Amino acid sequence: MAELRDYQDTAIFKLRQSLGAGKKRPVVQMPTGAGKTVVAAEIINMALAKGKKVMFCVSSLSLIDQTVERFRENGIYDVGVIQAMHELTNFYADVQVASVQTLMRRKIIQKVDLVIIDECHVQFKFYAKWMQMDYWKDIPFIGLTATPWAKSMGKLWDDLIVGTTMTDLIEQGHLSKFKVFAPSHPDLTGVKTVAGDYDIGQLGDAMDKKPLVADIVSTWIEKGENRPTICFAVNRTHAKNIQEQFEAAGIRTGYVDAFSDIPERNQIAKDFHNGDIKVVCNVGVLTTGVDWDVRCIILARPTRSEILYVQMIGRGLRTAKGKEDCIILDHSDTTLSLGFVTDIHHNKLDMGHEKKKPAKAEPKEKLPKECHACSYLKPPSAFVCPNCGAKPNPRADVDHIGGELHELDGNKNKKPTQYTSAEKELFYRELLGYTEIKNYSKGWAAHKYKAKFGSWPFNGISKQPKTPSPAVMSWITHLNIAQAKSKKKSFDRKFSGERKTFNPAINRLKDDWDEAAFREAHKNDAN
Repeated sequence: MAELRDYQDTAIFKLRQSLGAGKKRPVVQMPTGAGKTVVAAEIINMALAKGKKVMFCVSSLSLIDQTVERFRENGIYDVGVIQAMHELTNFYADVQVASVQTLMRRKIIQKVDLVIIDECHVQFKFYAKWMQMDYWKDIPFIGLTATPWAKSMGKLWDDLIVGTTMTDLIEQGHLSKFKVFAPSHPDLTGVKTVAGDYDIGQLGDAMDKKPLVADIVSTWIEKGENRPTICFAVNRTHAKNIQEQFEAAGIRTGYVDAFSDIPERNQIAKDFHNGDIKVVCNVGVLTTGVDWDVRCIILARPTRSEILYVQMIGRGLRTAKGKEDCIILDHSDTTLSLGFVTDIHHNKLDMGHEKKKPAKAEPKEKLPKECHACSYLKPPSAFVCPNCGAKPNPRADVDHIGGELHELDGNKNKKPTQYTSAEKELFYRELLGYTEIKNYSKGWAAHKYKAKFGSWPFNGISKQPKTPSPAVMSWITHLNIAQAKSKKKSFDRKFSGERKTFNPAINRLKDDWDEAAFREAHKNDAN
């Protein structure tokens, strides 16, 4: 039996207090890598010492054998399995490991004195039904999870015990540090939200594009440092396409989904540990119960779910020999929208929709910022990039710029010009050509691209500079004039002198606005 760490001991002490106070359905939160199985084993041993029988319920069939093995490592050998005709079936064992899928199909459930529900954030309707059955109403149910934030969990469970936090575990060296890069920004315009997360069908269409998939592979080759990697994809087609692109680049890549059988998964795990496979693409099956030595995570699956996001990143935060940190390659913009996983924390179980007016929400933590030089996501308070040392570029486009005009039809409905990907790419390349002429940063070109098309340059867009055409030069001139007019208005509002005397200066500086020269020329007028 492994010796308990301080926070594990504290979590068990709080759990005993909760049960002693009359709670019957407490949840213990233990972040990924916190030793949840060790805590469960200690709870079970305490129950066995009192002559009690225990059932440990897992959320999927694939976790049965893994759980039995972990219990043996922690000194629990008298274990029976409730799963079809499993070879370890033994109704007389004091500890039963059961899959919820098996229990919900049985008319009679073997009686025990304590039930532990693993990954209890996965809310099967059967749990509520089970807890209300005659015998089970007075039997304690203990929930275990790293993410107890599912909607309406508070209606089923009656207490939340926070064993420790991800931040504390990283600071204590029990979890790995991590670096996040946002190398691309998907266009999710039009992707609907269903049940709190993106519609999978529409999300798959948005993410499974050749430039996006190719960017995942090229970014991993550049930044992944050949590390053992798990890639989270949207659906089977998306995951398969990513796998094929990795294989085409000479990188042996595995694939797992819900239809992969256990022997196949075990073989992939073995090949991954041996280094024969560098990347494993999967669709939602490696989010829990995986204790592999993962040193890079590819997020190719955008999500609005804090639970799914934390579970995916958690796969890479376990410590290992020689592991200094985990690299997160976020191709989904999830970190930019939800923040770092260490910022996500809740002290109460969700009660679902309440009739009472909710209390005023606390202000949301500021979100990470992307370094313009290396795509590293830095804390909002960081001015200098911790990864490359770059400072933010001075922005020349913060003033209001006049919008583009669009043709209106007879019904006065706007009909914005439709541009092809090829046209957008050519325009961006010419902007990059202009940055070389003027010695501007590439970030200038990206901002001007967004001013033109309303979105950032798409994934896979060519970054090869091209000499700007007269049309692009004219557009840039128009933008400069609009900016100059905006600054002139701002200057006029600040100074109440003779505004007409400023107009000649504006006319002279239309094509090459120099605010410093303008202020110097008219400082006496302003005074």
